[in-house]
Amino acid sequence: MLTKFETKSARVKGISFHAKRPWVLASLHNGVIQLWDYRMCTLLEKFDEHDGPVRGICFHQQQPLFVSGGDDYKIKVWNYKQRRCLFTLLGHLDYIRTTFFHHEYPWILSASDDQTIRIWNWQSRQCISILTGHNHYVMCAQFHPTEDLLVSASLDQSVRVWDFSGLRKKSVAPGPTGLAEHLRNPQATDLFGQQLYIQADAVVKHVLEGHDRGVNWAAFHPTLPLIASAADDRQVKLWRMNDAKAWEVDTCRSHYHNVSCVLFHARHELILSNSEDKTIRVWDVTKRTCLHTFRRENERYWVLAAHPSLNLFAAGHDAGMVLFKLQRERPAYAVHNNMLFYIKDKQLRKLDMGTNRDAPVMQIKGVGRNQPYSMSLNHAEWSLLVNWRIGENSAYEMYSMPRDGADVSGEPARAPATTAVWVARNRFAALDKNNQLVIRNLKNEVSKKISTPSCEEIMYAGTGMLLLREPDTVQLLDVQQKRTVASVKVAKCRYAIWNSDMSLVALLGKHTVTLCTKKLEQLCSVTEGARVKSGAFDDSTPQPVFIYTTANHIKYCCKDGDYGIIRTLDVPVYAVKVLATDAGARVVCLDRECRPKVLNIDPTEYRFKLALVTRQYDQVLHMVRTAKLVGQSIIAYLQEKGYPEVALHFVKEPRTRLSLALQCGNIDVALDAAKTIDEPDAWDKLASAALATGNHQIVEMCYQRTKNFDKLSFLYLVTGNLDKLRKMTKIAEIRKDVSAQFQGALLLGDVTERIRLLTNAGQLSLAYLTAINHKQFEEAEKLKAALEAANLPIPEPNPDAVFLRPPLPVHKAQPNWPLLAVSKSFFEVAGASARGETSAAAAAPLDEPLEAAGAWGDDDVELNDDNKDEDEQEVMEDACDDGGWDVGDEDLDLPEELAPVSADIDGAEESSEYFVAPTRGTSDMLSGKLKTAHDHITTGQFEIAFRLLNEQVGIVNFEPYLQLFVSMFAAARVCFGALPSVPPLSAHLHRNWKEASGKDLLPVLTAKLNDLVTQLQQCYQLTTSGKFTEAIDKLQRIVQSVPLLHVDGKTELTEAQQLLNICREYLLGLQMETARKAMPKNTLEEQKRTCEMAAYFTHCKLQPVHQILTLRTALNMFFKLKNYRTAASFARRLLELGPRPEVAQQARKILQACEKTPTDEHQLFYDEHNPFNICGISYKPIYRGKPEEKCSLCGASFMPEHKGKLCPVCGVAEIGKDVLGLRICPVQFQR
Repeated sequence: MLTKFETKSARVKGISFHAKRPWVLASLHNGVIQLWDYRMCTLLEKFDEHDGPVRGICFHQQQPLFVSGGDDYKIKVWNYKQRRCLFTLLGHLDYIRTTFFHHEYPWILSASDDQTIRIWNWQSRQCISILTGHNHYVMCAQFHPTEDLLVSASLDQSVRVWDFSGLRKKSVAPGPTGLAEHLRNPQATDLFGQQLYIQADAVVKHVLEGHDRGVNWAAFHPTLPLIASAADDRQVKLWRMNDAKAWEVDTCRSHYHNVSCVLFHARHELILSNSEDKTIRVWDVTKRTCLHTFRRENERYWVLAAHPSLNLFAAGHDAGMVLFKLQRERPAYAVHNNMLFYIKDKQLRKLDMGTNRDAPVMQIKGVGRNQPYSMSLNHAEWSLLVNWRIGENSAYEMYSMPRDGADVSGEPARAPATTAVWVARNRFAALDKNNQLVIRNLKNEVSKKISTPSCEEIMYAGTGMLLLREPDTVQLLDVQQKRTVASVKVAKCRYAIWNSDMSLVALLGKHTVTLCTKKLEQLCSVTEGARVKSGAFDDSTPQPVFIYTTANHIKYCCKDGDYGIIRTLDVPVYAVKVLATDAGARVVCLDRECRPKVLNIDPTEYRFKLALVTRQYDQVLHMVRTAKLVGQSIIAYLQEKGYPEVALHFVKEPRTRLSLALQCGNIDVALDAAKTIDEPDAWDKLASAALATGNHQIVEMCYQRTKNFDKLSFLYLVTGNLDKLRKMTKIAEIRKDVSAQFQGALLLGDVTERIRLLTNAGQLSLAYLTAINHKQFEEAEKLKAALEAANLPIPEPNPDAVFLRPPLPVHKAQPNWPLLAVSKSFFEVAGASARGETSAAAAAPLDEPLEAAGAWGDDDVELNDDNKDEDEQEVMEDACDDGGWDVGDEDLDLPEELAPVSADIDGAEESSEYFVAPTRGTSDMLSGKLKTAHDHITTGQFEIAFRLLNEQVGIVNFEPYLQLFVSMFAAARVCFGALPSVPPLSAHLHRNWKEASGKDLLPVLTAKLNDLVTQLQQCYQLTTSGKFTEAIDKLQRIVQSVPLLHVDGKTELTEAQQLLNICREYLLGLQMETARKAMPKNTLEEQKRTCEMAAYFTHCKLQPVHQILTLRTALNMFFKLKNYRTAASFARRLLELGPRPEVAQQARKILQACEKTPTDEHQLFYDEHNPFNICGISYKPIYRGKPEEKCSLCGASFMPEHKGKLCPVCGVAEIGKDVLGLRICPVQFQR
């Protein structure tokens, strides 16, 4: 018995395994139901609604449900996803003993002390059949795995087999055989609804009597016609049945107290039973003998359960629950080069991992049904050691393997030992029961003995070396010298795995992985929450990486201690070797059925980390550009290791980019990120970093964005920029901040301004002292008179007072502070090259100052327009004082006889004696090659483009296209200067100038699909922020631009059509939502209409984030209207989209309230189950099958009466016009 997991709780009366997830339910005697994850050994949830013990528990095989039955006479059906009880089934009159789901039908089977068995339909929540016949408590009732049978056990000392095929025929709809077959059924009815034949729902097929006391449990065999029963007479009986009768086969006697539960093993011919005698016993079905007995000291056993697909069992006792296996499932294997040797079904097999060729090698004798514990391969002598452990008896067998297909005869050499391992070409070591190491030769003769008193296990460590496992350490033993060479502290090591050159070893514990050198010098250690199963080294990397498996994942561990997850696993596997491939890597492994498997893994993450550690920066850069390295773990790793500039290459999120850029001192990237975020916190962080590096121009911009006027004024003071400091005083005056005004005047030394501010603030005494101390006698006299008029005392000035005048700046700091010149790193040079900079510029020292951010007015705080204009005028006047460039020609005195130079081309042509015919223009030359409207627009043929758009997509309103046509035509032409005094020359740009010439040239592309996709992303953001009007304008421009595209392949054509569909759905929904918000909501009819439109909005095909918003709106409106049934439907749709936790919690609350009253108070014109389109004008549904008209461009639907009108969705096309269709790809013009 291998214990895998154990819990401590009250008495466990019921157990059920989940079919797919690693979960187990335990129902307790105190009324609590526990949900455990037995892989992670954690309690997931508790369910406590029963009063009294809960004896019946069962998971549903497909649905997220489980059923429980307790001593409170209630059967409860639970949803473990919603963590609540869905409903309660009432009907039993006494304790409920067991509850089980049917494997196929929506039925629940319950057995009770009221001497009845009931079958319930959990979908209709009704009892569909009551089975009576037992005359005492019914202790157990279970469905047959495949047939229409059930078995019940009762304290009336009988086991009954029931046939419920009548209930199935009555409840299940007729199959594909038709009505005739249905009428032949026993439950068929005539024309008047009367049954043609009378047949009971369930009838007793067999009554099995043979127990002397009450029967506690009965169970079917999964495949054979066998039944096992357990009773208070301390016996386990085996019964066989057929269609006619059932009879007792044999009785198993060994328990000496009541037998509480019994079940069949799904894969082997075994029976498991547990009893109140505190034992679990395993019986051989064929021999009816007890094979194993597992005993506890103080706890009685009450229930047994088997996993539906795994070799896992659970037993409930007085103090909790224990999960166990009967035998190990780890396969015995050995690897040599590219060959994998493993034992399956007592046969040694060989797998060539290069060619995947699997072939048998020889038969293994073995001991009974047991699987080998481990094996050790001697590839030099082609010998094999197989270790067996059966209970306390352990032994090894030595086989000589056949060479070149030759047969090997003779018995293998055997001897008792815990483990046997090869240590040399012709020597192997065996650890006996006395913990003594015995060295033997190929003839199985003892050649040497070594005393190892505390050794528990031995493991291979190379030629002449062994690893000895002790309770807390692992020692490296030199067999020849009989001494310990090295040791490492590793508790309870189970396996040792070496890399190919024997330089590294991985010591695996139950939950630990420890990497050591060959001298057992510990490199790192990793602790896992799940059990560590196996591992192998990847030797294709610069440093070996250990790839190991747990119960849930394949993980990696590097020498420096970095570890992570590579992929998840559905079932545990045992890795034997890692093979490198061009696309990545493969892990060759064995499953628990000893079947070889090859799993593809992505080694990019650990190869990326190794390349960083080994400073292979070219490989790092290649991985960053080509691999999809995402996730916070990679970013955190790079920050921890001091490579934030590497993370900048593949991080797109602006907040993370800002943090990384500040960490590596890249102010330019940080500035771009701060502009994207545009929040005060981001600007404050950037200001602190820029101030530390002396970039006062960036600091100035940050303070302006955050309107931090105090720090901005101080910055202007320390940099000597008194002009901008003076302007800050003006801004403070506009803001009516007297304190900031006075501080600015104080810093500028403006005495007059300080006197004025103090006077206006009513501080006449301070104003008088300021004036008198700064020799402003006229102002002082005025202030003295004001003080006398107000009957205020006149303060006496201090004769020793001095002027408070700040010193003038010696040097005005225009550029940023000088920095030391340092060379850019490898990644910064690579980043500059990616942006198009030359290599010389990219590698230049970082000592060039940042250019000024422009005039003050460009980055100034937004004020009212009048003052801003005055400030800008002052700045411009100050700037013009220096004169500028001397290029003015207004005051030149030219001779009058100089005639003006004529540039009249026509006059020149008239004076010439010859005529040059004009050449054909580009538009004329290309007119025969142009197909799409885009090409006609870019060559200036607007009329043809108008005609094509009308014929292809039915556009009739060309006003929005005027600006588009002109901008596309301008973008397709280039102007360049020629000779002096000659007008510039213009030419058309061509997209195929490398491959073609002359008439085959095609105009350049000026409208691109990627640009429209980018605009769509902006529309998504506007929609999320609720700016519907702006989003509608942008979406209409996208739709209007799609016919002007030119794409090359069918893939881009499909994307363009999908773009049209997306924009149509958003336009229709947003226009309808805008109209709904503008509608009055005074009367009940108006409120019903707004609710209908909100419901229609939920059927527009939007992104999930926007779909959640529409459903929340409709949910709230319908709940307020008291249409609870429809509101519940919206709540379920909302929960299926996975909203935020707080939104989901609110939706669940509304759903619970709606389910209490699942009715609609008002009748609305809305049927969610009947598919429909929405009319783009009336905003009413057009149900499937009803006549409708489509917009010829966007495809929006309309009522037939709107045919011929202008489509309000796209704004340019005619409704219902017969057109050719969208043609923007040359493939569409091919015949």
